[in-house]
Amino acid sequence: QELREPEKVPLICSLLRQSPPGEFGQVVRDLSALVQDDKLVRQEAARVGAGHNKNSFTPIQMNGRTVLLTHYNDLGGNRFFDPQDKFSFEFDHLRGVTSKPQLHGVMLDEGELWREALHRGLKAYVSCHFPVGNCCVFKKSLGKRQMFVACVEAHQYQLPNHCNSLWKSDWTFALTPFTTQVTGIFLLQIHYFKDANLHVTVSKSVSETLNVIDQSQFATDFVKFVKAEDMKFHIAILENIQALSEDIWGKNLRRKLPVTRTFMNWNKLLNDQHLNTNV
Repeated sequence: QELREPEKVPLICSLLRQSPPGEFGQVVRDLSALVQDDKLVRQEAARVGAGHNKNSFTPIQMNGRTVLLTHYNDLGGNRFFDPQDKFSFEFDHLRGVTSKPQLHGVMLDEGELWREALHRGLKAYVSCHFPVGNCCVFKKSLGKRQMFVACVEAHQYQLPNHCNSLWKSDWTFALTPFTTQVTGIFLLQIHYFKDANLHVTVSKSVSETLNVIDQSQFATDFVKFVKAEDMKFHIAILENIQALSEDIWGKNLRRKLPVTRTFMNWNKLLNDQHLNTNV
């Protein structure tokens, strides 16, 4: 039965919000073909795409520099600012293009010097440890307190290999004397869609108190903390995938398969699964 437009809109938006990282454009095209109303789909995609890009820390290129689209540098009206080059721009979430760049005034106070020191340290770490990684550090005011948010994004979008993945983390803390509480949130999303449709989402929160003495010391300690937590998260994911693979292929599936009196090479199956896991 043909749905009316008011009934189509929430369904379209729901499917758009479920778009895996790196596949928003493909979902828009598929929905246009399914709904047979390109104008309606594009209208809703332009609205939902803003949330998708900000949630994914989508990186874009501006004047040879990478800028992340996040909730922390959103000025409203599809306008964002780059804290490094001190300018703002409009972004078309549907077409993926920037326009109307202009200078964005930032007070060059002590907080900005701390932000720049943190950005340099984090960028050096991300450049060395992520094959395709980007980061931004933002300064926000909360009353009389200055808050900092450090965002890290790394992705591998490989549509020809039927696999897309996103790793992101954000780290929040206040600039307070002597010590500060750093809170980090990890999110890993994987979509594998060759002969299957596998979605994996893993998240984790961490917290630690760091000493605050000067810019150089804190930037160094902060990057060490991020590196240590990244490694713990990475190792835990690999261990869980290994355990899950062995449990599914080595135990559960073997018990549930019908008896056909046909020889099954379980070692080969496990090796193939481990190869897919490595990919």
